Amino acid sequence: MKKRKGDPWMSASEYGHTLPTFSINLLVKNIELSCKFYSEVFEAEIKYRDEDFAAVNLHGLEFMLHADHTFENHPWTDSLGNNNERGLGVELRVLGINPDKVEKLARKHKSVIFAETSDKPHGWRETVVQDPDGYVWAAGIKIPNLTSA
Repeated sequence: MKKRKGDPWMSASEYGHTLPTFSINLLVKNIELSCKFYSEVFEAEIKYRDEDFAAVNLHGLEFMLHADHTFENHPWTDSLGNNNERGLGVELRVLGINPDKVEKLARKHKSVIFAETSDKPHGWRETVVQDPDGYVWAAGIKIPNLTSA
């Protein structure tokens, strides 16, 4: 059930036509809390938000947040209400974001740090943090002049 009053920034079909071939839609318990996390920890741009939906740009990655209540007639409805963390087994990765800064902001936000910032064998300096709903994000930069072993 939608809670938004009034018209959104653009129609759902207009927005849908702006999306790339592959896009991400995260179902969240609280749009406001999630937007605060993404804007404060990742310094993401919240392009639009209301009680039901948010359009987010994180370093060029466009993705959506939908509130659980917008999926009331969906097969996931019962599972969404059981307070489990979301996205188990999925790691969302963003290259080009300073991991040291993300970790510092995540700690300030009291977010879960899955992995402290470090240099990894795959050539990234990265940190791994969890959002309020349990989605796990790796943020990192390429390690310059790394040669393969």
